[in-house]
Amino acid sequence: MLLKKRRSRTMITKMTKYSFILMTGEKESFLEQLQELGVVDISRSEKPVDQDSSEMLFKATRAKKVLEYLEGIDYSKDADFEAVSKATVTVDDDAVSYVEACRNRLVELNSSLNEAEKQMKARLPWGSYDKKALDSLSDLGYKVRFYCVDKKRFDQQWAELYPLQVVEEDEKKVWFVTVAPKNEEYSFPVQEMAAPDGTYAEAAAAAARIREEIILAKAGILNAKDYIPAIKEACNNDLVELDRYLADSAGQNAAEDLLTVFTGFAPVENEAELSEAFDKMGVLYIKEEAVEEDNPPIKLKNNWFSRQFESFTGMYGMPVYSEFDPTSIVAPFYLLFFAMCLGDAGYGIVLLLFGLMLNRGWVKFAMFDGLGTIISILGAGTVVVGTVLGTFFGMSLAEAAWVPQWLKSCMIVGEVEVPGMGMFNVQMLLALAIGVFHICLAMTVKAIGYTKRFGFRANVSTWGWLLLIVGGLILAILGAGKFIAPEAVKWAVIIIGTLSALGIYIFNTPGQNPLINIGAGLWDTYNMATGILGDVLSYIRLFALGLAGGMLGQAFNNLAEMVRGDNVITWIPFALILLFGHVLNILMSSLGAFVHPLRLTFVEYFKNAGYEGKGAKYNPLSTNKE
Repeated sequence: MLLKKRRSRTMITKMTKYSFILMTGEKESFLEQLQELGVVDISRSEKPVDQDSSEMLFKATRAKKVLEYLEGIDYSKDADFEAVSKATVTVDDDAVSYVEACRNRLVELNSSLNEAEKQMKARLPWGSYDKKALDSLSDLGYKVRFYCVDKKRFDQQWAELYPLQVVEEDEKKVWFVTVAPKNEEYSFPVQEMAAPDGTYAEAAAAAARIREEIILAKAGILNAKDYIPAIKEACNNDLVELDRYLADSAGQNAAEDLLTVFTGFAPVENEAELSEAFDKMGVLYIKEEAVEEDNPPIKLKNNWFSRQFESFTGMYGMPVYSEFDPTSIVAPFYLLFFAMCLGDAGYGIVLLLFGLMLNRGWVKFAMFDGLGTIISILGAGTVVVGTVLGTFFGMSLAEAAWVPQWLKSCMIVGEVEVPGMGMFNVQMLLALAIGVFHICLAMTVKAIGYTKRFGFRANVSTWGWLLLIVGGLILAILGAGKFIAPEAVKWAVIIIGTLSALGIYIFNTPGQNPLINIGAGLWDTYNMATGILGDVLSYIRLFALGLAGGMLGQAFNNLAEMVRGDNVITWIPFALILLFGHVLNILMSSLGAFVHPLRLTFVEYFKNAGYEGKGAKYNPLSTNKE
């Protein structure tokens, strides 16, 4: 039975390390019981370790491919469906091998059918003839020659000059034969063609036999669909056996192969239940708190919202055991970035409805399986952000007369003057401001996380840069807003500058020669100055992608408006342009809105947050491997 798992709010699940000491003969029984528990992650090999495991993997892979093939088969629209459904075929006990054989046979039969149909087409003009009679002419010393020419090239006078017989003709071609003695010199104005291998009737009969075999092969495959549950169960059993085998191969033999030592990890929340289960099993084990050096597997635990974005963290890599799980920060920022890149409240409504329909099962797309919830969340966020940015299906909400004034007052549109720099688009400044905040947050996470992992002494420089950049920005905002007196600003600048300089240039590597520290600090300054500037500018894409999508949507609106007239008929191209244009724009904009926030997260944020992403995902030994 599976142990009950309790949920926590956020961060990485703490693990307990278990060391099991067994007699070698107890391994199989022990691993089977671990599979029943379903929560212990035993160290496994990354690939099959020998011929046995390779064969297990090959067997499971065969079954998976057959399952995919059977589940994708649909003969309901096949021309021979009625005959296929009525055919009586017995499926072998080994359904996987049977389906593979039928599939390969179908390929061969279809190839043979194509050849037979080519023969039918080639022999059709010659009709039916007695091949023995033709052969008897050869015995008498005569040769029959076959010809096919374009009708325009056929000369009626040939019949007067040669013993010629027209067999068939249509609007384009003429088929004919000539008969002449073998031992006489013979020439004809056109090239002779090869004699047909047989009659049309023979080719048609061969094609009919092949079609009957195809129907039987398809019927066998159709009947094999009834074995899908059994094949799934067998495939799961094979994977379970392989999983246990690989876990077994990870065990360390001791005491001249009389004892085997396994190492496994399980969440601390299951410690009491596991201890009770292990005691009942009578197994000798040692448990201790897992530490980073043990490289325990990573199991994330987040609230419902953040849990929807765990797959994005997994794309980059799971955190190591002592790292901070970035998902709780990735989730809201990815949602914000996606919504800004898509930037249209109308498109957000479309995504929201599409996600809800996926969850309800009203629409089905294999590539979107299990993604209905995240699509709905991204769509809902785009509705809110798109409204704030003032765009709805390419229309400007700020200029629309039907939009209430209170809603317009919430929109971030137009331009704003930056003292001493001129006018700037307010949405572009918003994108840059978000980028600055995102990078400052990353630097803060790095300083706290690295200090927790490696100690403050090894991260003096990190805190120095954090104080200089984040502290300097906060001080600049407070000073510009006149929240603190100018004299206080002056002294704050001196204090921040001094402490930052000491951390960056003098104490960046405690215990090292100060001159070397200064050189390292200068090099670090160059990298930070160029890197931070480039990272911040990368966030302009949030503005640029939203602007591009909005302009393209507006272009389709204008194009549709140009073809609409007073005649009702003109509404048809008007609707088609709007439908095609906005569907195309949603697809292109959604793709960009998916990719570019990932780049901002993986490159700009993770780099400045010092995120490694080298952890291994928690993969407990279990009886269910689907």
